Amino acid sequence: MFENTDNRTELSSLGEFGLIELLAKSVQLYNKEVIKGIGDDAAVLDLKTSETVITTDMLTEGIHFDLSYTPLRHLGYKAVAINISDLCAMNATPLAITVSFAISNRFSVEAVEELYAGMMLACERYKVDIVGGDTVSSAGGLTISITAIGQCKKEKIIYRHGAAEKDLICVTGDVGAAYLGLQLLKREKQIFLENPKIQPDLSGNDYCLERQLKPEARIDIIQKFGEVGIHPSSMIDISDGLASELFHLCKQSNVGCRVYEEKIPIDVKAAELAEELNLNPITCAFNGGEDYELLFTAPISQYELIKSVSDISIIGHITEPITGLYMVDRGNQEIQLRAQGWSAFDVHNN
Repeated sequence: MFENTDNRTELSSLGEFGLIELLAKSVQLYNKEVIKGIGDDAAVLDLKTSETVITTDMLTEGIHFDLSYTPLRHLGYKAVAINISDLCAMNATPLAITVSFAISNRFSVEAVEELYAGMMLACERYKVDIVGGDTVSSAGGLTISITAIGQCKKEKIIYRHGAAEKDLICVTGDVGAAYLGLQLLKREKQIFLENPKIQPDLSGNDYCLERQLKPEARIDIIQKFGEVGIHPSSMIDISDGLASELFHLCKQSNVGCRVYEEKIPIDVKAAELAEELNLNPITCAFNGGEDYELLFTAPISQYELIKSVSDISIIGHITEPITGLYMVDRGNQEIQLRAQGWSAFDVHNN
């Protein structure tokens, strides 16, 4: 069902410890701070000069992903990348992760190896060590839980609550493409279910599909901050949609905002797919989610530094709280923002 092989090895043939031992053989360590990784009751890390930054994300089949169109290797990669993105949002350097999953007997050993292979690719990409985790049996489906550990000097950590009036509002990369990739996959799945003789047509949409199935954490931007001397006043990653993340920053900083429609970065391929799907690309950007770009604010004094980084767009500014949260459209009309992005407790998300 999940792998192209006639040789299926049942999970029960290895057992929990046998599976862990099998997967641990492929683990490579990249960081000198990891004193002990997989193989003992707990991992040991030596962080002498930095604060420890920790985040956890859980992905559940049927809620966060659909295996009818999500390759296991891509899923493994994404599970790691979205945790690294949370560390980036704190301006932290990723160091290590633990990987746990609950898995049913409908999966084979080969399927788990494929999932883990994607995780290992992400670990290699971000130079992150797998230092432990757990595996348990599930009555049905697959759940993945990853805890990521990073480090950052105390004075360099960036929180959500630091935005101040007149700060610039900035976003990395582009937004909306991941949501559009998901809508395309859902459309083609529905067409296939209605008529299995019709093969999915995904041609020409590689960019949006990759943004959905294999997102990248913006560790490159965090490195750029250090190189050019940018220190954001607040920051968050865009997992639930641009509007929702703006609400988080403004609420925790007790400020308002104005962002400008014409400044929102939308990739040309995303705009073309939005037209094909009869969707408004701006709506997708504000309410779609899963872009895993960085939304941050910074003092206006850092304008020239920010402009020197090619993949950052200035989309607006922070205002006093009484003015509220608004987008200014191309006709110079103010439209009140609403946080209508992805909700963890909405069963209709996937």
